[in-house]
Amino acid sequence: MATTGLLLNNTHPALRRCWHPVARSNEVSSEPTRALLLGEALVLYRSRGEVVCFADRCPHRRAPLSLGSCDGEILQCAYHGWRFGADGLCVEIPALGPDAPVPSRARLAPVAAVTERSGMVFVAPEPPIAPLGHIEECGDPSFEAGELPPMRARASAGLLADNFLDMAHFPFVHRGTFGADEAAEVPRYEVERDGWSFVARREHPFANREDPGVAAGIRPLVQSRRLTYRLDAPFHLQLRIDFVEAGGTNVIGFFLQPETDQSCRIYTTLWRNDLGGHPEALAAAVKFEVEVLEEDLRVQEAFDDLVLPLDQTMEIHTRSDRSTLELRRLLADLVDAAAEPG
Repeated sequence: MATTGLLLNNTHPALRRCWHPVARSNEVSSEPTRALLLGEALVLYRSRGEVVCFADRCPHRRAPLSLGSCDGEILQCAYHGWRFGADGLCVEIPALGPDAPVPSRARLAPVAAVTERSGMVFVAPEPPIAPLGHIEECGDPSFEAGELPPMRARASAGLLADNFLDMAHFPFVHRGTFGADEAAEVPRYEVERDGWSFVARREHPFANREDPGVAAGIRPLVQSRRLTYRLDAPFHLQLRIDFVEAGGTNVIGFFLQPETDQSCRIYTTLWRNDLGGHPEALAAAVKFEVEVLEEDLRVQEAFDDLVLPLDQTMEIHTRSDRSTLELRRLLADLVDAAAEPG
């Protein structure tokens, strides 16, 4: 594993061989929209209901195609009106007149793959090494889904993933939401690697301020919850939370879009089976998770260097860091695999 001195930033070339979120499904319509990924601009739109994605530049004079418009299945550049089919081939150049031949190089640059899952649009700029993650509860009718507004932050996708998987920061970063002093010590827990993913499990005490049973005096504020974390490389994360005393399950999907070396777009979706179908309860749960994320971003946006060290000798690790250390190992393996010929 050649990882000495290796730092993973938001535009590392190895990330081109991975799946990444670029929008929520409801953000992509039959009109073009722009997204940033790994320092490059993409244009997305729907053709016959399916999302298509290309580099956001016309091959003529490199104007952003996201400034254009769609006429049926045709994407038209706003600069000189060149028209492209959903396969990326140019079908008309207005300045040449009707029936004029089109240069063979007049075609758009596609991504390797695009798909929709968990209410998100994912793309792989180049053939992906690792499979796209899956959240089982997304298709379970007993779970309600609540989407947080997408958030943009000056942050590293690697460090944000590290923070999501970290189990020692709760009583310090999240003192205003769910953090409890009783949770300061992190007991031993196991991490199970499976190819390009891993799972970590732990149970811990926390302040359950969402539980109406606390206000009613039925249950104490400090309760227990079982945490099951999963990461699918590179930055598809989920956390299943089972509430021991209050009952019910909360699944958090956390999807990171590394836009540039200095920014990430963050998508969070909740799946809950304990809210009884009450829209106001789901809205309150979403609001609470926004507050939790804002607590995390207060720290994450303060980092000077927006990189994740993959060289294990560059930081100090303890037994409480097993999940975040496994993140570094997995991503280092990914970088090595992406560098292999063929």
